[in-house]
Amino acid sequence: MTMNEEPIAAGKSSFSLLDRQRLKDALGPLEGLVILDAACGSGNYTLALARWTGLHSRIYAVDLWEKGVFDLRKRIEDAGLTNIQALVADLSQGTTLAPESVDLCLAATVLHDLAVEGNAEGMLEALARTLKPGGRLAVVEFEKVSGPPGPPEEIRLSPEELTEMVRPFGFTLQETRSVGELLYLAVFSRQAD
Repeated sequence: MTMNEEPIAAGKSSFSLLDRQRLKDALGPLEGLVILDAACGSGNYTLALARWTGLHSRIYAVDLWEKGVFDLRKRIEDAGLTNIQALVADLSQGTTLAPESVDLCLAATVLHDLAVEGNAEGMLEALARTLKPGGRLAVVEFEKVSGPPGPPEEIRLSPEELTEMVRPFGFTLQETRSVGELLYLAVFSRQAD
């Protein structure tokens, strides 16, 4: 896929299905962290993270969907936020962020699509390089049940399938919890090399 093509789920967001307080509680204190919102779309999760982090944190919001990033930049400007940098990039091809520079990466309802496209490994490699040792990968995915809303059941990732997908990239599961009627959060830590 080129950056001019729309991703499978462009313009769709699981954010409206999310129990925001549960997600915030699960992520814990975010003040002062460097955060990457991977495959941020138009930035619903990004803007929530900005509200939860305070101004002493840095957020990188990255997506290959140019229109989504453009819309997010406008929303950032309208909100007067200075701690978010929205970037157009295909994380499955790597990242320009410095190695071991990110404390927390959020990947919200994107890994199932990347798995279907065959791009999940590239993105997980990039995230593993970008996260500090001990850094956390927080993955929001749909429960593996039939929809709608959400993707077809056959492409959804159960917590066990997700863990098997990310483990080869140096991630260890810390916890899994519900963050909405149809969504769960799995938090992984990056092992030191």
